[in-house]
Amino acid sequence: MEWYIPLGPLELAMLGYACMNRTLREREPPLRCNRGMQRKTWESRGIEYAAELARRNLADLYEILQWNAENDIYFYRCSSDLVPWNSQFDLEDLPDYGGIADLAADCGEFVREHGMRLTFHPAHWCKLASETESTVENSLTAVEYHADWLDLLDLDRSPYYGINVHIGATYGDKAATAERFRDAVARLSPGARKRLTVENDDKASLWSVPELVEAVGETVPVVFDYHHHQFTDRGLTYRAAFDLARTTWGDIRPVAHYSEPARLHGADARPQAHADYAAAVPAWLREAADVMVEAGAKERALLALRAGAD
Repeated sequence: MEWYIPLGPLELAMLGYACMNRTLREREPPLRCNRGMQRKTWESRGIEYAAELARRNLADLYEILQWNAENDIYFYRCSSDLVPWNSQFDLEDLPDYGGIADLAADCGEFVREHGMRLTFHPAHWCKLASETESTVENSLTAVEYHADWLDLLDLDRSPYYGINVHIGATYGDKAATAERFRDAVARLSPGARKRLTVENDDKASLWSVPELVEAVGETVPVVFDYHHHQFTDRGLTYRAAFDLARTTWGDIRPVAHYSEPARLHGADARPQAHADYAAAVPAWLREAADVMVEAGAKERALLALRAGAD
């Protein structure tokens, strides 16, 4: 597979955006791949409605991918609502599974033919290192069904198509937490385990890049989050921290996250809050990683960022 896809006059790597495409969401009818349902709806309408939403989400995902290609966007983080309530059933149990699988195959073929990178980021409650076994079980299930979706899309079992998580807590003992995380990773299926990545956190007491590299970097690639690094720098510069995270990716082009504080753009917000737009991604980061731009304006932030760099 061609891991590096040149884009633009400086042959920079890919810039991406996450989940919602605001331009397409505002069309009539809106295009979106994150249709979900509340528990009450699941209990009343069940797997038949989940199948209907999955079909609609996959059909719209295909159009979102088309729009991305038309706009030279080749990195996309897909919504974790792609198949709602998948924790409660196997994909093969969905009514019209064959039709759903065909839609997914079309999406995967489009991704491969256009050299795209597609990833997932399960919700914050996905805590593989929890002290509570039921939370660990639910988290393992979440990672597994994301891996099932990537299998349905027929995308390689590789962190190139990553499922990104946080360790997200220390429970008062980082060494014991790291061991629980490693134990949970070992319980994953091969397809899920090969796609797993882990990201540095945004609180000083939590997980920094060097701590992640030491604890799990031999088996799980570390995604460098530029904005989070200011809270957990441990004395490392941004570039030194990225270079350390990069060592965990082997021959695969790493993923990095970039956002700017909302405060930097004049908002009255928490230091951790992301701005709607970003002024510029450091050139050294763009040259060395596929960068997910985590900005409130989504694809509009990405297009504005790219236009400003031209």
